[in-house]
Order: sequence, then C-alpha cells, then structure tokens
Amino acid sequence: MRVEEKELEGILASYLPVREEPYNAKVLEAMAYSYLAGGKRLRPRILEAVCAQYGLEPPLMWPFMAAIEMIHTYSLVHDDLPAMDDDVLRRGLPTCHVRYGEATAILAGDALLNRAYEVMLQACLHMEDKKAGLEAARALAAAAGSHGMVGGQSADMESQELESGSGEEVLAYIHAHKTGSILEAAFVMGGILARQPESVLQKLRKMGASMGMAFQIQDDLLDLVASPVELGKTNSDERNSKLTYVSVHGEEAAEAAVAACFKEVYQLLTDLRFGADGSLWALVQEMENRKK
Repeated sequence: MRVEEKELEGILASYLPVREEPYNAKVLEAMAYSYLAGGKRLRPRILEAVCAQYGLEPPLMWPFMAAIEMIHTYSLVHDDLPAMDDDVLRRGLPTCHVRYGEATAILAGDALLNRAYEVMLQACLHMEDKKAGLEAARALAAAAGSHGMVGGQSADMESQELESGSGEEVLAYIHAHKTGSILEAAFVMGGILARQPESVLQKLRKMGASMGMAFQIQDDLLDLVASPVELGKTNSDERNSKLTYVSVHGEEAAEAAVAACFKEVYQLLTDLRFGADGSLWALVQEMENRKK
C-alpha cells in the first residue's frame, strides 16, 4: 500500500535533526527549508514501492527513504549555488542561498548529506538484518560519490566548454551519473532491503538507469516549452550553455529516446512481475506523463 502524500511528508520530516541549542539554528532552518519544500519525492517513493512489492513492512524502509531524499536535496542546494548553476528559484521558492546566503546554503547541504548517513547507520543498529541495511547504505553512498552523482555533476560543469556536436559521450555520462545514479540507487536499495537475489538487483539496476535517462531527457524537453513558473525553477542549462540531449540530438530524437526508455522500463516491470495495478507501475506512468 502506497503511503499517502501527507503521511510521506510527515515521515520524511521526522528524520530531520532536532534543535538542541541556539547556535546552529540557522543551518537547521535552512536544512528544513530545502528538504521540506515539496517536490515529486520520486526517489523515496520508488524505494518504498520496490520494498512493498517484495513484502517488506514499514517502517523498516523509512530511514532509507529519508536518507535518499536528503541526499537528493543536498545536491540541489549545492547545484543552485552561484559557483555551480547560479539558480534563484527551486520548487517555486527562492533557492537556499538566496534565502539564507551562500555560506549557510553550503553548510545546509553538507549537513543534509551527513544526516543521511547518520539516519541510515542508526537504522542499521536496530535492524535484524544489519548486513542488508549496510549494503543499502553503501549502495547509496557509492551512487552519491565521485563515481556517481558528484562525478556526473563535475562532468556537467566541464561540459560548458564543449561544442554540442562533440559531446555525445560526455552527455551520456552526465545523464547516467548526475541524474541516473541516485534514481538507480532507489530501485536497488529497495531490492537489497527486501533481500532479493543479484539477478533481481540487476534488473532493478537497469530499470533505474532507464528511468534516470528518461527523466533527464524529459527535463531537457520541458525546458523548451514550460516557463520557470510552471517548472518551479529556472533554466540554467540554456543560460550556462550546457550540453543537453536536445542540443546534441534534436527534439525529435529526444522524444524517441524517452519513449524507448519507458518501453524498457515497462518490459522490466513485466519481467519482474510488478503488476500493472501496483504502486511502482503507477509511479512509472506518472513519470512518463509528467508536465513539470
């Protein structure tokens, strides 16, 4: 059974650190401001749906759902900084550095990242299957690091110096790592926590990779037609002359690539016997038809 939106927000909020003294109040406020600003909550919802498919009962997966959303949020806070994309709008609100200043935004991102690991490790201490918990935490740490999301972000920054006709390889790397790695982790972590065999984890990995690619290309396409108000963010990729799937391959090819990615996802859902009436299938359909 899928957690309702209001309940999910409450679960995520419950893992924020509690204020115990006045001296760190500003960074705690900035953490909560960014983390509780809404959004699709796609990554925790994927993790929850995979766990539910294999019969894993809540609240065992809740700390890991919170952790993956904290890491995603920290990445957005840092991505928006003037040294990176210099964005002023995120989820329809002023970005963290606009609201609290650059120094506090950097610290809030750092604190969210560290809180994510604290939450997962604390959960592992109380789990019956500690190995599964540690393996799930390790999978997220790897996905967030230099061979995952951070590596993809680094390549994304460097891509500003490349011509659109020479960037196919680096663009594939950026999409697979900056966007795809954490989405992939959401699928795989669910499988690990549910103690699924490697054969299942491999399919979940492929599903996450395809979802990540489709999601990023959709973003590139939406940037062409939607306003900042509709998207809840500014289009810094165009402003910063970054490579996008559309700039390299064209709009028609981008639309075809999204369709091919979702076709693969649905086939993998079928292979893994995720029913069309299940929460993960519904979530994939929601992502396929998203407008922001």
